[in-house]
Amino acid sequence: MGPSDEVTPAQARGMTPEDVYDLTGASDPRLSPDGTTIAYTVWSIDREDNRYKSSIWLTAADGSSSPRQFTAGPKRDAAPRWSPDGSMLAFVSDRERDAPQLYVVPVHGGEARRLTDLKQGVGEPVWSPDGSQLAFTSRVADPAYDEDDDKKRAPRRFTRLWFKLDNEGWIGDRRKHVFIVNVNGHGEGDGEPVQLTKGDFEHDAPAWSPDGTRLAFGGQRHDDWDIVLASDVYVVDASGGEPEAVTGTDGGAGHPTWTPDGASIVFTYTPGIMDDPRHGQIAVIDLASKDQRLLTASLDRTCTPYPVVREPLLDGSDVVFVAEDHGNVHLYRVPLDGSAQPSVVVDGDRTVTGYDVAGGRLVFTASDPVSLAELYTADGTALTSVGSAFASAHALSRPERFTAVSEDGSEVECWVMRPAANGGGADGAKVPTLLNIHGGPFTQYGNKFFDEFQVYAGAGYAVVYCNPRGSSGYSEEWGRAIRGASGGIGPGWGTVDYQDVMACIKTAVEKFDFIDPSRLGVMGGSYGGYMTSWIVGHTDYFKSAISERSVNQWVSMWGSSDFGWAFKGEIGSFIWEDFDEWVRMSPQTYATDITTPLLILHSENDLRCPIEQAEQLFTTLRLLKKDVEFVRFPAEGHELSRSGNPVHRVQRFDVVLDWWSRKL
Repeated sequence: MGPSDEVTPAQARGMTPEDVYDLTGASDPRLSPDGTTIAYTVWSIDREDNRYKSSIWLTAADGSSSPRQFTAGPKRDAAPRWSPDGSMLAFVSDRERDAPQLYVVPVHGGEARRLTDLKQGVGEPVWSPDGSQLAFTSRVADPAYDEDDDKKRAPRRFTRLWFKLDNEGWIGDRRKHVFIVNVNGHGEGDGEPVQLTKGDFEHDAPAWSPDGTRLAFGGQRHDDWDIVLASDVYVVDASGGEPEAVTGTDGGAGHPTWTPDGASIVFTYTPGIMDDPRHGQIAVIDLASKDQRLLTASLDRTCTPYPVVREPLLDGSDVVFVAEDHGNVHLYRVPLDGSAQPSVVVDGDRTVTGYDVAGGRLVFTASDPVSLAELYTADGTALTSVGSAFASAHALSRPERFTAVSEDGSEVECWVMRPAANGGGADGAKVPTLLNIHGGPFTQYGNKFFDEFQVYAGAGYAVVYCNPRGSSGYSEEWGRAIRGASGGIGPGWGTVDYQDVMACIKTAVEKFDFIDPSRLGVMGGSYGGYMTSWIVGHTDYFKSAISERSVNQWVSMWGSSDFGWAFKGEIGSFIWEDFDEWVRMSPQTYATDITTPLLILHSENDLRCPIEQAEQLFTTLRLLKKDVEFVRFPAEGHELSRSGNPVHRVQRFDVVLDWWSRKL
């Protein structure tokens, strides 16, 4: 039986902050080589330990037997990967170490055996074709990390940018490299991992050639890789040697998959350098001729959703991949030879979060607005029901789609969710309403389960949201519509996107009689926080606002962010080339015009939008004696609301709902 799709009002209640602890889901499905069995991960939240946990489960691909739990580690078991003969599973786990290590376990019984003991942990495991080795990635730390006392630690020395990364910390002296380890195991003579790549470079997503003699991977290894933002697919001999770039250092290339004959590599490719945003494509390159072809240009949708789902896969003569479309993430296939245009395989109002093909079968995981992520067959039959208890216990609000017309006549796709706590306005009562603005900006709000919106609906608020210009999921022209004014490439942030989100909320007020126009709030995080700060500096339309993990001052964001300077790709200039445009596009510039009560939320360890962004706006508004509050979360980064410590996620919801209850 699959997850419940509908609300059962007699038994259900709206979602509350505390219900975060009950969230769960299925992810990362992997078919056995013969296509009969699926290994997948089920994640959950341990309230007492304030941590995320996960275990590996197995189920029959034809639904002929019930799912069974395969691992039961005390922390996180993840990334299940079948050996080529289907007899073993490799996985990563932090069951014995603070950092995740690589394990193998017989599928039909036996103890898991640890293959690595690396302080920086491991990820992205992949079996060699003969089953004798596993490739993986791990960060390699400078010897200074051997000193645990920071008061004695040697200073860090950097010569490149990309020396820090949100949620990763310092990476300039901890580069990610490709390793190989023999499956005969750790501590058994020749079982120590061998580092294949070296140097001050970054690497990811290794893939074995069909004959097992070479590895392909994505990487940044050209001379100025840290300032010329391109990545390539590289190939290196499995026995070692110098990696060779097989792509042209003319965009973002990565996540390779070999063709069965070993003659070509399929990969994801985003064209252009400092020319953002562009649609990610699926490409194929012939290794002998270096002839490269795009297979998905006719789709005019990005095929590289964020976060990454996985690499493109070969299914016979077709390539299977994901693409965003109007708030959804769908599965597509396209002939490898380019003889036909891409066609959709899995569609509907849902977000595909994982997929696999093997043995003539296709499976995927997906969620929709009222269902947590479950495992499905190609025809949409649910194989799991891990989230059904949660769905049936809660009155979950289903979004209604509507269209707003912006100032210049552009049509903007929008949604509204009625409150779950009071009958959704069915009794004629007017309800307070929250306009939510997504991050990015080149991302999308979509048809997936989103705890944010369900908690607000559960607290009695209507929720309105849209995908304004600058969003992904639509044409490339739509995504590039707010590129910066430097050099005349576009109008910049805070222009037509501002018009689009305002058209969305004004249309919602006109269209839905349960919305109380006197009790409107606006909120968003990251780019959504930027747009919130921008909105309250340009209109007093809203009664109250929450700006979270925002860009408020581009002049300081330039050098304090992990890659603030790289926004030249959207703004059109480096700061010294057009200082006035970086100032014009900063919400801080208009802070003296803010009259709307504003709550500023930020994480103290945010490296994407550092906390000084919040401090600047708060300082200005307090000196102006405006109605402003500033809430800081310790030990959290940019992803607090999505993957932060569970306790802080609940506390954040409490702070948000307290603000709205006082201000709306």
